[in-house]
Amino acid sequence: MDWLYQLFTNNESVAHIALLYAFVIAVGVYLGKVKIFGISLGVTFVLFAGILAGHFHFTAPLPILTFIQEFGLILFVFMIGLQVGPGFFESFKKGGFTLNILSTVTILLNIGVMFVCYYAFFDTGDKQTLPMLVGTLYGAVTNTPGLGAASEALGSVYNGDVPEIASGYACAYPLGVVGIITATIAVRYLCRVKLSAEEQQLADEEAANPHEKPFVMHLKVDNIYLAGRTLKQISEFLNRDFVCSRILHNGEVSIPNRNTVFEIGDEILVVCAEADSEPIKAFIGPVVDEEWKYELEAQPMVSRRIIVTKPSMNGKTLGKMHFSSLYGVNVTRITRHGIDLFAGRNHHFHIGDRVMVVGPEDNVKRVEEIMGNSANRLNAPNIATIFVGILVGIIFGALPFAIPGMPVPMKLGIAGGPLIIAILIGRFGYRVKLVTYTTTSANMMLREIGLVLFLASVGIKAGAGFWDTVVQGDGLKYVYSGFIITVIPILIMGTLTRLRYKFNYFTIMGMLAGTYTDPPALAYANQLCNREAPAVGYSTVYPLSMFLRIFTAQLLVLIFCG
Repeated sequence: MDWLYQLFTNNESVAHIALLYAFVIAVGVYLGKVKIFGISLGVTFVLFAGILAGHFHFTAPLPILTFIQEFGLILFVFMIGLQVGPGFFESFKKGGFTLNILSTVTILLNIGVMFVCYYAFFDTGDKQTLPMLVGTLYGAVTNTPGLGAASEALGSVYNGDVPEIASGYACAYPLGVVGIITATIAVRYLCRVKLSAEEQQLADEEAANPHEKPFVMHLKVDNIYLAGRTLKQISEFLNRDFVCSRILHNGEVSIPNRNTVFEIGDEILVVCAEADSEPIKAFIGPVVDEEWKYELEAQPMVSRRIIVTKPSMNGKTLGKMHFSSLYGVNVTRITRHGIDLFAGRNHHFHIGDRVMVVGPEDNVKRVEEIMGNSANRLNAPNIATIFVGILVGIIFGALPFAIPGMPVPMKLGIAGGPLIIAILIGRFGYRVKLVTYTTTSANMMLREIGLVLFLASVGIKAGAGFWDTVVQGDGLKYVYSGFIITVIPILIMGTLTRLRYKFNYFTIMGMLAGTYTDPPALAYANQLCNREAPAVGYSTVYPLSMFLRIFTAQLLVLIFCG
């Protein structure tokens, strides 16, 4: 049995290292699925499994742990950047701007409350205390990338013994998950919110912003320029949204397509938005007084999920596409990276959006042509784009920025650099012919692999000193400090957002969940609301919040922990 003993004790063995990570990740993932009062810690439990393994000296060489930790972090933050990139800049537009400002203030309040706890409860003479509280801060707000960014920044500040701030993170994380939901419920009672009234308000707002009604015209082609031109050419030249649903040519009625050729004297049935009717009529020809005598074939109503794959759709708004008024097709649901979004008029389409449409079969097919719906194009793995982005992100993160007052030049590092590059590639990559889309499952798989590698490595490294730091040290202080950091900003900003800015409570729930980048809080909000307001609030602030959590983590370490 010596071979088995060697497998578990020979730290230099590749098999031992692989066994260590497999054990820690498997145990952590399975235990993370256990729910207590309906709440689970998810894959973050890998951190606790790693701490346990490290405490019992089930470990690996430090350079290998460090490499796997940093590579996992790079992969994790890069895939997050690709996910949030398409919606990052749109989130600052009307409506979203206010929510993002409120979210930013909440993040600053988290940091402010951390410093209050530091001066109120801890020995400020101990250089290890503030870094540990930074770790506690990111456990309190359930933000693992921020922990990674802070850990990396500490390596550039401490030349010797780098504080294992994952211990503070581990102390604060469990109550952080519970505290976010608990504080959100407290806001509801502080502001005397009635859930039924909030949902009715959402329904009324949706009813007050209906899609434009279709405007139908029978026109006679009399513009000499149109003779011999196809419907596609005319549509591109006119640059207006309209549908030509029937054409009368030489006494025969037919359904035109993009290659149908127009001739002088043809009569066409045009459907468009009322605001576009006059320019279209002036360009094509006058209105025909008498309608044609023909019967339309009954079209079966179908619902179909269409994937946006055409680059020309990227950034276009649902309202300007006039799907309802032109095609009689309604967009009922939009899903992006696994998050259901409200199909409002101001929604911006992005490559990879999955759109549920309902309408006449022929018209649904036309909308399908407009959006692309080429699943094979999206399913191909774009490995090159990922690693080109990581390459550029690492170089960008290594650029030093000298800032007065900082002990060392600031660098975005392997967390901030790849994140920013991924956001830019996710939003603008198509302009330089980079195929940036990854399927939701592929993105989640790569993110989870990166995350569990990072958490396992951090936990194993922190395990050796966890007992002395937490159990015999200031562990209880980190626990209640983390809970205060979690709850106080939510109570302040949630109440302010409701009473001062009059946001719907379900939108506030989504905004707070997105600010804390906490999926369990969003899931709880979705259980209470039958509409998309929580998801809209979450997706509006999530991109900026994730960026600020990572960026401020590095600033805190470089400015205050040097």
